[in-house]
Amino acid sequence: MATQYHSSYDPENSASHYTFLPDQPDSGHRKSLKIISGIFLSSFLLLSVAFFPILNNQSPDLQSNSRSPAPPSRGVSQGVSDKTFRDVVNASHVSYAWSNAMLSWQRTAYHFQPQKNWMNDPNGPLYHKGWYHLFYQYNPDSAIWGNITWGHAVSKDLIHWLYLPFAMVPDQWYDINGVWTGSATILPDGQIMMLYTGDTDDYVQVQNLAYPTNLSDPLLLDWVKYKGNPVLVPPPGIGVKDFRDPTTAWTGPQNGQWLLTIGSKIGKTGIALVYETSNFTSFKLLDEVLHAVPGTGMWECVDFYPVSTEKTNGLDTSYNGPGVKHVLKASLDDNKQDHYAIGTYDLTKNKCTPDNPELDCGIGLKLDYGKYYASKTFYDPKKQRRVLWGWIGETDSESADLQKGWASVQSIPRTVLYDKKTGTHLLQWPVEEIESLRGGDPIVKQVNLQPGSIELLHVDSAAELDIEASFEVDKVALQGIIEADHVGFSCSTSGGAASRGILGPFGVVVIADQKLSDVTPVYFYISKGADGRAETHFCADQTRSSEAPGVAKQVYGSSVPVLDGEKHSMRLLVDHSIVESFAQGGRTVITSRIYPTKAVNGAARLFVFNNRTGASVTASVKIWSLESANIRSFPLQDL
Repeated sequence: MATQYHSSYDPENSASHYTFLPDQPDSGHRKSLKIISGIFLSSFLLLSVAFFPILNNQSPDLQSNSRSPAPPSRGVSQGVSDKTFRDVVNASHVSYAWSNAMLSWQRTAYHFQPQKNWMNDPNGPLYHKGWYHLFYQYNPDSAIWGNITWGHAVSKDLIHWLYLPFAMVPDQWYDINGVWTGSATILPDGQIMMLYTGDTDDYVQVQNLAYPTNLSDPLLLDWVKYKGNPVLVPPPGIGVKDFRDPTTAWTGPQNGQWLLTIGSKIGKTGIALVYETSNFTSFKLLDEVLHAVPGTGMWECVDFYPVSTEKTNGLDTSYNGPGVKHVLKASLDDNKQDHYAIGTYDLTKNKCTPDNPELDCGIGLKLDYGKYYASKTFYDPKKQRRVLWGWIGETDSESADLQKGWASVQSIPRTVLYDKKTGTHLLQWPVEEIESLRGGDPIVKQVNLQPGSIELLHVDSAAELDIEASFEVDKVALQGIIEADHVGFSCSTSGGAASRGILGPFGVVVIADQKLSDVTPVYFYISKGADGRAETHFCADQTRSSEAPGVAKQVYGSSVPVLDGEKHSMRLLVDHSIVESFAQGGRTVITSRIYPTKAVNGAARLFVFNNRTGASVTASVKIWSLESANIRSFPLQDL
């Protein structure tokens, strides 16, 4: 039986008071449990004080914690982005006394991650003879960055994975300090060309070629490095540590010509160099860059691909012509976030021009406004879709990662489409195969939420969920508000879900414990400018996601277009310490990496809330429990 909440709200008092009935023993979160239908019991409180009090930077359990030195930089001296999380907001370097049970709970149930140790960028994803292949940056020796090797896994459905032996290890002078990020190009005859960045014995970033020894092998178990490596070295004017991450190649205007781009910078201007080749062993640098944006710094993990403006399927990387836009994505080393721009690609001039200069790559839209980086797409010929992978890194201490024995996961693969309604955004959505993990019929509920209310939704296991929620705003109240409200609102500086306005916030609270000590609200906030125009923001508040010090506790988010006739809608994938949130069909996406201390081991709860001061909201919710994915080693006898 779930905890019952009894509220005693006094309008003259700034807080609502609760008593709790004890839970029965929990049967464990790893069992695949069906959600019991129905909403259990609602209780109301003044959210701005009782539900979301101002976060203290200090943990109440500091006496059981210890002070640790600041972690060293990892990767910066070798010319890549820092792989160490730094709590710049609360730089106390106080480590939390994690229990093994807490750390075990953090491991995800259906996101891809290795059995142990460190992982970062997704590399060279492809589809070959019935199998999806994922390669990834991996340290076989530790849960911290270093000794980067290419891990390898295969799947029939992008959900259930089999670990394979390493594809490549750092064993040559041109990659002895790391087999870094790369991409696969599949030629018309089926050959696979894998270009990747190697860090040489002198810490110079060079590009190398590898290919499978046996194309008839569906698992692509054996890879050979080209004897003439490196095939590319930094050109004049480019720093030896500013030349990395080759893209998938696309066909050029001349017969047999292939083009690809590599990220770099000149001063503080991020650039995408363009090379041409006919054999992937000799290359020519073109005079003009694909694109450049001043002030954006080093571009890592550049991605470049077409999207259809007319159809709902993905396009092969070489596709071009009428009804096509191109997406240029860069992972910015300066802010560790993935930015993109939609524009027009001139194949003859090899130039990409953004549709809107104000939404240029690095200064406009982001693929994901949370903890998400180094993403890479591939074209899936089986289902004619473009699939996006992304690295979800850690935001806790290295000591905690070493204690739990692993670090980082990959995001759930997402399809990518052009948003024909806005003409300005991409639409990202979890691949349809994730629905195979849904355990039976969903809870379907409609709840009227008065201003300042929160309602508990009763589920057996709130740690592994697929949630679809839409919110219908009182249109009369919205139109009747004349005065400006929270002009210049920003998720990151708003103070989180505790900050109340006439029209927001309202949404869902995930991974919350019964006493609301741990809470991660994902919500909409509508602000009105001085001109009377409403703007919707989509936010994820981590400020009270954990009582532990030394973990990230910021508010992520951005504005999101909500068009006429649309309800405010979101979809959340909850997987223990990961929450992936999609607003308005995927126009705006936020990935949250959280480290709860109370809402663990069966204690997680789920709520919907309305913290607006001026109007009610009607919430329509569907909730599925998700089973665990089968992620394991490939049977040795079958290799």
